[in-house]
Amino acid sequence: MSQSRHVPVMLQRCLDMLAPALERPGAVVVDCTLGLGGHSEALLARFPEVRLVALDRDKEALRLSGERLAPFGDRATLVHAVYDELPDVLDRLGLPHVQGVLFDLGVSSMQLDEADRGFAYAQDAPLDMRMDQTTGISAAEVLNTYPPGELVRILRAYGEEKQAKRIVSAVVRERDKEPFSNSARLVELIRDSLPQAAKRTGGNPAKRTFQALRIEVNGELTVLERAIPAAVKALAVDGRIAVLSYHSLEDRLVKQVFAAGAASTAPPGLPVVPERYQPRLKLLTRGAELPTEEEVAENRRAAPARLRGALRIREDAE
Repeated sequence: MSQSRHVPVMLQRCLDMLAPALERPGAVVVDCTLGLGGHSEALLARFPEVRLVALDRDKEALRLSGERLAPFGDRATLVHAVYDELPDVLDRLGLPHVQGVLFDLGVSSMQLDEADRGFAYAQDAPLDMRMDQTTGISAAEVLNTYPPGELVRILRAYGEEKQAKRIVSAVVRERDKEPFSNSARLVELIRDSLPQAAKRTGGNPAKRTFQALRIEVNGELTVLERAIPAAVKALAVDGRIAVLSYHSLEDRLVKQVFAAGAASTAPPGLPVVPERYQPRLKLLTRGAELPTEEEVAENRRAAPARLRGALRIREDAE
């Protein structure tokens, strides 16, 4: 698996967004989604004084990126953790505040490319989809054991799949004959159960179901709901956060946290707004920034990416 294929998404823009905070002496940056270490390597190379703390729940990703980041020695600290564990990680490392935080919420290139992990709908593989394969339930278990109503809810909420009912009734019918274990059978079933018109739009028809299963298996949105506010809280004043998300549910969540931080919390009608009610964040992006055509041509996985950034302008009110 060559590193060259794994071009980190919107890399230059993430670096530029974080740069004013990371050029300060003693700056610490957290890469909450280490993956194969592409963003981390670029951060360490561009900011020679910066110290990096990088998190990943996938032990194989930690091993590979550890090799990649070895030349940077003790400037890089790699931690096996889910990103909502950020406060505990910083506490253990004795870091009350950090200057930069980066999230790249796309599923790691490595997980998509390793056939036996079952993330990709383009190749047959066991239906696993766990980012940390030492814990939790697999996608096959979700498909084989969840009640139909719960499966419909997941496909609608996490996959924004309009044909959820149709797909789920086919899944339930088939799992009664034989439990699901591999991705190809699920892809085929989805293709067979969709009306013609639905097959003509938006790429592979299995994409939304696979996304929904992945989010459910890894508790991604629940984790993200805790992680983004925790990361904002960890930022020092003048610290910056950049978040790359890949579907509207993630992007909406990030948008809400940033918008809340950038708003005044004062009761209406105060002639002067006391400091404790003033915004803690300033938005660095107008809406979400999208990748350029060049970025998408260089890396097709960048196509759905949305980048948002924020600057910490005040301490939390005590």
